[in-house]
Amino acid sequence: MKIVVIGGTGRIGSQVVALLRANGHEVVPAAPSTGVDTLTGEGLAEALKGADVVVDVSNSPSFDPEPALDFFTRSARNLFAAEKEAGVRHHVGLSIVGVDQVPDYGYYRAKVAQEDAVRGSGVPYSIVRATQFFEFIAPVMDMSTEGSEVRLTSTRLRPIASADVAAAVAGAAQGEPSNGIRNIAGPEVYGLDRLGEITLAAKPDGRTVVTDESAGLFAGMPDVLAGDDTVQVAATRYEDWLQRN
Repeated sequence: MKIVVIGGTGRIGSQVVALLRANGHEVVPAAPSTGVDTLTGEGLAEALKGADVVVDVSNSPSFDPEPALDFFTRSARNLFAAEKEAGVRHHVGLSIVGVDQVPDYGYYRAKVAQEDAVRGSGVPYSIVRATQFFEFIAPVMDMSTEGSEVRLTSTRLRPIASADVAAAVAGAAQGEPSNGIRNIAGPEVYGLDRLGEITLAAKPDGRTVVTDESAGLFAGMPDVLAGDDTVQVAATRYEDWLQRN
């Protein structure tokens, strides 16, 4: 199959490209750096010629509500117009577990709008919703650092390795459209503050974790980010991943 991966040079996309190529597919990584811009539509028609499947793992360059909403909705309009013109048979999108249950977080509202565009496109689809990536924990800690203290909420998360997310997305791309949502998560639930403690125990740098329910990106988040008993559980544990990275 010919599979076009939108965002194919990023953290998830590059791994999806590698997995699909290893399975013998013709894979086109599409990103502004390869001449494909979903915001303007530049390069889309050429990239999608003869494509069977489109995988969209692109992300907004901004987490602010208005720029994120503009990115996801404008990209979706251009992308689905090109997919219909090319006769694409399956669209695979990547989203976030619990995304439709956090209406007060503007970035999540933008992702919900993207999901709505997928469902309303008329192109057969599969949506993979993942929990927060392991790779996201250290940047969240850095953003929440004040002096030698890392101020984190106790928000429950069930983080997942990006490699496991890429494997799930690649698997969806090689299957039939589900016209539904698959939720995936890591094997264990932690408070964000506990994740910080585990990280600093493995990689001490002089900082300590302070639990502060008013601090950072996850302040005030409802308890929906760990998923429920229906999530499909990946194998990689955070502690094991830390030892290798």
